[in-house]
Amino acid sequence: MVRENADKVLHMNRTDGLNKVLRSLQSGSPDVEASALISEDGLMIASALRQDLDETRVAGMTATLLNLGTRAAVELGRGEVLEVVVRGDQGYAVMVSAGRGTLLLVVANENAKLGLIFFDMRETVRAIQRIL
Repeated sequence: MVRENADKVLHMNRTDGLNKVLRSLQSGSPDVEASALISEDGLMIASALRQDLDETRVAGMTATLLNLGTRAAVELGRGEVLEVVVRGDQGYAVMVSAGRGTLLLVVANENAKLGLIFFDMRETVRAIQRIL
């Protein structure tokens, strides 16, 4: 029982820490509108998503896009996927590996400077890896 409670507290502390890291990414990057940490099999681990975004759908789509990107890179002889970028007329969705079977998703507005977004994402991945 004590072990189970300790595991729950540890899990809650990790989740709280991951959510804090994601909120920090958004507060430090004005062009970042939402972010999430997702398992490679499409499960939401932590998120700082807008209210209008469904966590389950976002997690599934993100994992699917990264898997398709990985397949395309292999088929086209481009090596290992470093990131997947979706650009729409209202902004970007950027996905990178965060290690340990996780993906970091950032949703950014159309004015975002991708170089800065990638820099902030690398910093965020380092913070995530310290928690995981």
